[in-house]
Amino acid sequence: MGCAIMRRLQNGRARRLATRHHPRMKLHPNPPRMVTVVLAVALGVIGLSLAWPIAPAVSLLAPVADAVKDFGVAFDAQLGWLCLFASSALLVAGSLLPGI
Repeated sequence: MGCAIMRRLQNGRARRLATRHHPRMKLHPNPPRMVTVVLAVALGVIGLSLAWPIAPAVSLLAPVADAVKDFGVAFDAQLGWLCLFASSALLVAGSLLPGI
């Protein structure tokens, strides 16, 4: 019976064992789109300047901070760490999910 897995029964006949074939799951990472990369780099720069307060970079972000403070967003170290995490997560999502 070819290369099928066989088992001898007590009466001498062979019976094919049921086998489950699970194909190996493969990830096919794609390069992220340029918009995704630019957004991730921008989030990374904002995150670095806020997580480790770099005075010249924080002063460059002052107009943005003034514009979003009406929405209750405070430009502090916590937002910096969040931006750093979001930057990495965006790059991973952009390489694994098509179209991002």
